[in-house]
Order: sequence, then C-alpha cells, then structure tokens
Amino acid sequence: MLTTYDGPPVPPNTIPDFSALSHDLAAHGYSPVETGYGQTASGMVWAAVRTDMPNVSAAMWDWWFGWHSAESARYKLWHPDAHLYAGISVDKTGHAVPDRAKYVGNISYVDEYVGPKLQQLAIAFLDPQDHGFDVPAGHTVIFGRVGSSVAPVDLGWLAHQVRPVPGGCEMRSRFYLNHYRLHSPDLVRAAQAISRGASVDAADLVLGTDLARDLLLHCGQEMHHLAQFLPDLYREFANT
Repeated sequence: MLTTYDGPPVPPNTIPDFSALSHDLAAHGYSPVETGYGQTASGMVWAAVRTDMPNVSAAMWDWWFGWHSAESARYKLWHPDAHLYAGISVDKTGHAVPDRAKYVGNISYVDEYVGPKLQQLAIAFLDPQDHGFDVPAGHTVIFGRVGSSVAPVDLGWLAHQVRPVPGGCEMRSRFYLNHYRLHSPDLVRAAQAISRGASVDAADLVLGTDLARDLLLHCGQEMHHLAQFLPDLYREFANT
C-alpha cells in the first residue's frame, strides 16, 4: 500500500471507464490494477484499493454500514485519527429490517479528513443490483453517490465489493470523482455542517490526483483497521 502511495499515478489508459464499473467489480476475477490512483483522460479522479480481511464476512459489512452512521462515536472507530462526525438521514438501526435495508436508500452525512483536507460529505447509498452489479449469496456491494453536505453538488461515486476468499473475505474498492451533477439542497444539513466548522471553498469541488492518492491511503487504512476488530464487534452488537 505505501509503495503504491509513494509511486506515480497509473497511466490513464489503464483506468477502466466508469461505465464498466460493474464489470470491473465482477463477482469473479481481478482487474489489471487492483490498488492504484490516477486520473482518466476525461478528468475523472480515480482510486482503487484491495484489502484482505481474514475472519470477516460480507454480512458483517452490511451490518456495519447499517449500524455505524447513526453515531459519530461508531464512525470514529473506523479511522480514529480522520473521522470526526457521522449522521444519517433516517436512523433505521432499531428497525426490524435486513441490515442492507438500513443503509440502501439512505443518506450518510460524514465529516472526515482525507489527507490534510476536511471533507464534509453526503453519501447516498443505492441498490447495486439496480446499477448492474452481480451480487451472489455471500457477497455484498456497497454503492454510493458521493456529494457535498454543504453545496448541492454530487462529486462522484464509490463502490466497495466484498466477496469471500479462503479464511475470510476481500474488499475491492473503487472511487470515481469529478463526475458532477446537482442534487436538491438540504438546507438544514448544510447549516449543521457549516456550524461544525466547514470551510466553504469552491476549489474543494475540483479534485486532483493529490486527493486520489490521499484517498487510496485513507481507504486502505480504514478498511484494514476496522477488519481487525469487526468480527468481535459484530458478535457483540449485531443482535442487540
């Protein structure tokens, strides 16, 4: 991971097109670049990270994404140095619904440092199967539209595929940013974000390979860290 972080961006012609994301994260096989960062010829910022997770299952990750966003303290477990705040549009942690239904169709609001810069994000989680992903039993795909929690602008996409391997699972993460569209403003959430100390800067909406590089390291750190204790956390809290 550190070798990749310290190295140069991958050539643009090695980055799969965003339209091929569901094929890139197919249920079987690997891509030529599983961990790297760069920028496409069209200007999209891209990062990919593969993380081994012994003793972890896809079900644990669906539970985690349905559980952690309701409280900042839970979110901070994931990356104690970088994660500051988490809230969710509708708290379904106490609802008698499958774990995936607690975050799919919901919006997570997070404040986190990616590299030296504070990011205040609104991540709308979508049903991956509605977007062409194959999700067999024992797998999961966490798919979301990444937007600003201050400005009514979507910045791009994230996807985390979790699939079983001997002894646990592996996560294959992808980020495509500088892929813009507008979303309906949430003035209450924007005001709350600003009250937490937002630095509203239009330059934050134009992302470069420095952000992709920092995102690669951030993702690798948080996924590896949480995987170390997720099985114990799941056993203690998943049925409470």
